Amino acid sequence: METKATLIEAHIFRTNGSELEFLILKRAEDENYAGIWQMVTGSIDNNEKAFEAALREIKEETGLLPQKLWVVPNVNSFYSPDKDSVIMIPVFAALVQNDSNVKISSEHSEYKWVNKEEAKQLLAWNGQRKSVDTIYQYFTSEKSSLYFNELKIH
Repeated sequence: METKATLIEAHIFRTNGSELEFLILKRAEDENYAGIWQMVTGSIDNNEKAFEAALREIKEETGLLPQKLWVVPNVNSFYSPDKDSVIMIPVFAALVQNDSNVKISSEHSEYKWVNKEEAKQLLAWNGQRKSVDTIYQYFTSEKSSLYFNELKIH
């Protein structure tokens, strides 16, 4: 059995005063996991770094260009019986401007900006909800003990 990192998870957020709003996307009816709400997800292409995949997927799925991108200090995972592999999913946080214009791809049918609690209610998997909590804590707590590594993207 292998352990692989073939997917990414990117949580896009913006600030609204002292609060954070998360962008969530609803999967189109003709896609896998039709109708679920999620953050940006996608595959890591050959010879692509995970953070490069996150930036590409953000652009492809939302039309957005983040102002800043961070590595979230947790990795989600699941077991793939088809591949007999544990798939590791690096998690990223992407800050966008408040007035950014979202242009969703055909992979999604709708989007919305939500607060932390609504994001956690709508996201399907526990690891995704944990990532929202971790991101929220880091960007709203003056005494957070977490450390997010900011990536140079410009």
